[in-house]
Amino acid sequence: MASDRLLSQEEIDSVFRNVQGARPKDDPALRAQPYDFRRPDRIAQDQLRAIHLLHDNFARSLAGSLSAYLRAYVMVNLISVEQLSFLEFSQCLPAPTCIVSLGMRPFDGNAILELNPQMVFPILEMLLGGSGKTPFKANREITEIEQTILDGVFRIFLHDLREAWSPISTINFSIESHETEPQLLQILAPNEAVVSIGIEIRIGDVAGMMNLGIPSIIIKMLRQKFDQQWSVRKSESTEEERSRLLRLIKPSIVKLDARLVGPTLTVSQMLELRADDTLQFDFPVNRPLNLVVNGNHKFHGHVATNGRKRLFEIETVHSEV
Repeated sequence: MASDRLLSQEEIDSVFRNVQGARPKDDPALRAQPYDFRRPDRIAQDQLRAIHLLHDNFARSLAGSLSAYLRAYVMVNLISVEQLSFLEFSQCLPAPTCIVSLGMRPFDGNAILELNPQMVFPILEMLLGGSGKTPFKANREITEIEQTILDGVFRIFLHDLREAWSPISTINFSIESHETEPQLLQILAPNEAVVSIGIEIRIGDVAGMMNLGIPSIIIKMLRQKFDQQWSVRKSESTEEERSRLLRLIKPSIVKLDARLVGPTLTVSQMLELRADDTLQFDFPVNRPLNLVVNGNHKFHGHVATNGRKRLFEIETVHSEV
């Protein structure tokens, strides 16, 4: 016989409470954690460390390049590497400032390179003949002429940046556009993730920041190449590294001396020498000569000829005692 009795709301709530109380401890729902979809997906810490090392090398290379270009001692230090949303990255930039949008061929998307005004105007002063070492404050946008002058500096930045990234991937960084107000940047969506690299540039008592923002999606695409570079490269590229070192030392110049090692004289004996005196070297014709390379005895052999030029024929390698 079916029952037509209806349950009250209180009875229904009681049933749900009992079911929730009987939920097993290994229920996946108990291990669930809240996720904010407005936050960008995070990059692994080991990859961030690899990016930190890569741009630390970039900072060292840039210090030498800028010192030569500006003819002044320039210090460049890597300050931070962190992941932010594009909105947070743009809000950290001063206004007005000098911003360059960078193409990253063959990858789609753009990176951001920003140079603080505290560094822009001293560099401009040095390029125009000044010292650039006096702190200078200017709260204005740079002119088109000043931007054209700065393009030479940015080309140095991009050259060293391209070289720093070359072990990971061949990326052709190129200037696509200029901007002065961070709020006007429309390159990425506000919640899209970027890796923010903060670099300090110091010339004398003048210091300023350079900020680089790279889309996280491009770095994630290169995750496998990062792993190969920093973990497998040591065991797989030994022969390649040897070839590279050999190419570097091939143009080196060494000095070769073929020497007759015979009797020696003291200074007093040399002072007593007079005209028509005879020195007996006692060096047999069949005794091998010593070949000295950059002051070090390396080989034994004999002097030979090919008809027009004298040669040294190596017979044995000198063994160190």
